Amino acid sequence: MIHIVLIEPQIPQNTGNIGRLCVATKSTLHLIHPLGFRTTQKELRRAGLDYWQHLEVREWESLAHFWEHHPIESRGHFFFSTKARQIHYQARFCEESYLYFGREDRGIDEGVLRVFSGQVYRLPMAPIARSLNLATCVGAVLYEALRQSGGYEALR
Repeated sequence: MIHIVLIEPQIPQNTGNIGRLCVATKSTLHLIHPLGFRTTQKELRRAGLDYWQHLEVREWESLAHFWEHHPIESRGHFFFSTKARQIHYQARFCEESYLYFGREDRGIDEGVLRVFSGQVYRLPMAPIARSLNLATCVGAVLYEALRQSGGYEALR
């Protein structure tokens, strides 16, 4: 099972699109508070269309609270940032992977990236691009994780 962990997402349309992606891939979505929107907002539901009711989504009051239930010491935690040196293809995803993505406006906290520097990856981009849309990044990484872990079989 793949877990998508959104740390303090700010844009409801991105989260709605990512929720729809999670439904399509049988992945779990974890939302780390504070959020930049309410989960009842129509923009969130509209982006997720009628899939939101099928989404396995969990909300956590903080990253520390999430880690109390999903210890970071365990295998399979991967962080994504434009500041990383390693490319996402270099990650060795496993059957149960946790894929972390930060806020749209500032990414994952620098302290977290420093502590877990060996587990931080990026998507390759031309230098002219500052970043990609959050939902686009999640989709690219999620499908690579499914490919590596054999998770495609569960989608049939």
